[in-house]
Amino acid sequence: MEEKILIVDDQYGIRILLNEVFQKEGYTTFQAANGLQAIDIVTKHSPDLVLLDMKIPGMDGIEILKKLKEIDSDIRVIIMTAYGELDMIQEAKDLGAITHFAKPFDIDEIREAVKKHIVPLESK
Repeated sequence: MEEKILIVDDQYGIRILLNEVFQKEGYTTFQAANGLQAIDIVTKHSPDLVLLDMKIPGMDGIEILKKLKEIDSDIRVIIMTAYGELDMIQEAKDLGAITHFAKPFDIDEIREAVKKHIVPLESK
């Protein structure tokens, strides 16, 4: 069975880009444009890792992160933000995010971070 990645971003182009990159790497990918979709996917599919944008209309990244951690306290989350808001990044890390990337990000850096942080199924 393949590791599963959930990509949560309100920007369609970023979701498509990350989806293509990680499918080529052999991961099963899911996409969510908002918090409700993300929560639904985590509940139904238990992804191994979530790439979560912090600035999403409606439910922001911090709220989404809190809800994902309520569903699965061990879920691995990497946050992405176009904003240099250090307090938000720190709050996300305090809530359990493992690392963060500023947009625009280097796709190779995200690919390496996912490889490093995704938890193989056999070790769960």
